[in-house]
Amino acid sequence: MTIDLRSDTVTQPGAGMRAAMQDAPLGDDVFGDDPTVNRLEALAAALFGKEAGLFLPTGTQSNLTALMAHCQRGDEYLVGQEAHTYRYEGGGAAVLGSIQPQPLANQSDGSLRLEDIEAAIKPDDSHFAKTRLLALENTISGKVLSRAYLESALALAARHNLSTHLDGARVFNAAVKLGLPVAELTAGFDTVSACLSKGLGTPAGTVLVGRRDLIASARRWRKMLGGGMRQAGVLAAAGIYALEHNIARLAEDHDNAEALAAGLRTIDGIRVEAPQTNMVFVHLPPARIAALQAHLAAAGIKVLLGPRTRLVTHMDVNATQIRAAVEAFRAFFASSGALAAAA
Repeated sequence: MTIDLRSDTVTQPGAGMRAAMQDAPLGDDVFGDDPTVNRLEALAAALFGKEAGLFLPTGTQSNLTALMAHCQRGDEYLVGQEAHTYRYEGGGAAVLGSIQPQPLANQSDGSLRLEDIEAAIKPDDSHFAKTRLLALENTISGKVLSRAYLESALALAARHNLSTHLDGARVFNAAVKLGLPVAELTAGFDTVSACLSKGLGTPAGTVLVGRRDLIASARRWRKMLGGGMRQAGVLAAAGIYALEHNIARLAEDHDNAEALAAGLRTIDGIRVEAPQTNMVFVHLPPARIAALQAHLAAAGIKVLLGPRTRLVTHMDVNATQIRAAVEAFRAFFASSGALAAAA
């Protein structure tokens, strides 16, 4: 039995999703006549309360097309230091979009201080890049930004005539955690990117939703970036299945993360941060990481270990496997403790 806690991107499509993919009616999406893609885009737009939707192969491309739809060459976007669009997407906005990022410090709850956002907005002066866009992320490192905070940030952006984009790779986790419809949670954002291949369990794909004009621009950028996928309805069918069946079940992942954190807290020698959604962050003694990696691998547990390790729950890890993972950690530290005492 393999227990994969590296990421929620490792999920496999279940039988119902595979059947939907097999039976999907297809066309050529670049020509706009794949009926399953068109249905997914309309479904996603309606779910988020936005005017239009666009299906893309990856979250990175979705975010990039959104940034390029919002910004011209030489414009600037305000973004968190820990945000995926700034830290983990290869600098695409700068390299391919000629868009300057202005990174700001994320607070411990994942938010950006409103005062920092306001202070970073450049004056209308030829010496400066033109501040065009505020980009936020929800969830960010498993932490949920509240609707109250988002409303304050959106109001600030409106006062300064800034467009707004939400990297909602795991926005459904945030909505489930807060008990809000995703349309209510993301109301006011000009564009929202929502990944389908993380907790929702599809093999690939992200939807970008937002204002009709911005989605039309993003569609053009998608083509330029190589994201036109012809008979993409095979993948879009998985996305439709996910949106119709897999949102509410994210609460199970959150419960499993709580159980994982609670179990690991009983082990001496490690420190566990309180999870909010499906991510558990564990602080490990650096000197033991290599040995722990080998021990967990031998037990069939896949993790990406470091001094601050992220463990991610998802639909392919059940409560029994969570208990087995805890026991594997416990056995290692009990053995290490005994060896240290004997020495």
